Amino acid sequence: VQLQASGGGLVQAGGSLRLSCAASGFTLDSYTMGWFRQAPGKEREGVSCIVASDGSTYYKDSVKGRFTISRDNAKNTVYLQMNSLKPEDTAVYYCATVALYTVVGGTLHLLSGASWGQGTLVTVSS
Repeated sequence: VQLQASGGGLVQAGGSLRLSCAASGFTLDSYTMGWFRQAPGKEREGVSCIVASDGSTYYKDSVKGRFTISRDNAKNTVYLQMNSLKPEDTAVYYCATVALYTVVGGTLHLLSGASWGQGTLVTVSS
């Protein structure tokens, strides 16, 4: 299992970025996939996931309405479209296969990764 994340960079607040996570060695649509992030000095947190069985998507509260997770099965790639970026979105973003997730009231509550790709740095300037 290999996951290659890309698309990070420096953007001004209010701007957009699209992260990509290309999978190799396995068929991505057989797995629930997640995006995580780790800000400087903070623990890694789950941001969003897309469920293998039905394509349902879930987000943590702070990115709802701004981030969109999607997958392209033909390209074996998962994306994270990030709009209206804020300085607090600055972090290293990782993609991973998901071992466990929970949803409370339609909001992603817990996300646990299994196989990880390397991260891609997103820096949002104010």
